[in-house]
Amino acid sequence: MYLKSLHLRHFRNYLDQRVDFSAPKTILVGNNAQGKSNLLEAVELLATLRSHRAGRDRDLVLEGETIGQVAALLERDTGPIDLTLTLRSNGRRTVALNSEPLRRQLDFLGVLNAVEFSSLDLDLVRGGPEKRRAWLDALLTQLEPIYAHILQQYNHILRQRNALLKQRQQRTPEASLFSPPPEPTEAIDEPGTLELWNTQLAAAGSRVIRRRARVLERLAPLAEKWHQEISGSTEVLQVRYAPNVVLTEDDPAQVQQAFLDKIQQRAIAEQHQGTTLVGPHRDEVEFSINQTPARQYGSQGQQRTLVLALKLAELKLIEEVVGEPPLLLLDDVLAELDLNRQNQLLDAIQDRFQTLITTTHLGSFDAQWLNSSQILAVRAGQISPI
Repeated sequence: MYLKSLHLRHFRNYLDQRVDFSAPKTILVGNNAQGKSNLLEAVELLATLRSHRAGRDRDLVLEGETIGQVAALLERDTGPIDLTLTLRSNGRRTVALNSEPLRRQLDFLGVLNAVEFSSLDLDLVRGGPEKRRAWLDALLTQLEPIYAHILQQYNHILRQRNALLKQRQQRTPEASLFSPPPEPTEAIDEPGTLELWNTQLAAAGSRVIRRRARVLERLAPLAEKWHQEISGSTEVLQVRYAPNVVLTEDDPAQVQQAFLDKIQQRAIAEQHQGTTLVGPHRDEVEFSINQTPARQYGSQGQQRTLVLALKLAELKLIEEVVGEPPLLLLDDVLAELDLNRQNQLLDAIQDRFQTLITTTHLGSFDAQWLNSSQILAVRAGQISPI
């Protein structure tokens, strides 16, 4: 797939900017806070409908405006595709494919595939489990768009169940002495209600767990192979899925039963804490280098190698599943990689993956790269060729 053009209107610090891409690699150069990362963020939104930099659409719309828009022309093996994402400061976003509005945003996912690598991705190793779950979920959404609906369904059930547990906790005698008055909640506590939410949570949660397990089963060998190559065979990476509910086989009934059994085991603790302690919202992905946990003991260089190996594995896996190479978005990471890791990355990319790269200077690139790249200057939300 090839991104031919991108049109940003009232998006972040862009008033009205169109960019045409004329080479397999595009280098966006400029000082910090000029809009380089914003452009990559726009592509990320078209691919996943999510931003790793903003939680609210109002933060994506140009200040003082109520509506922003990201539009693109994408060339795929099946032909050209127009994508349009309209953002509103009140949070009501809409999507369109080939100028036809889509009723379900789910149908927009999987049209454009992209892998982003930024300095923030070191949090994949250093950060808490929620960072690794979010990374895994974003990858799954691109490979299997229906997963976005499955995850949304699970989170809705989880919120309802948490509300019910909180109600029950606030009604206990010890809670009434030390807790504030109960707040209005969505869930209604009636006889048998908790058991109903247990069943629904186990059904939806097992679908999340099984899909996460399957994708890591395919991704891990790719990442481990890349890591071995980048480290010169001096290090062995292990990527392991550690689900909150033990997964012994990929069988829906077995996983659901294990889920329900664990809910029963943690029932008293959940009642005491007023929250759900069982399910994929407490999953972990563990990385170890030479059998040592990378989060606690990996050096900065080892952690960078690990993240680079994961990103290269993502590229390969998406290409295998989708049948076309995804876009690669590199947000100011080359300067953070040593020469060996830079060369590994650049050799892996070549002209096989369309790549958008942001940088504050061109010194990280050799002459061959510069000669084969489109170079654009970014200044205060305006983009011009160099």
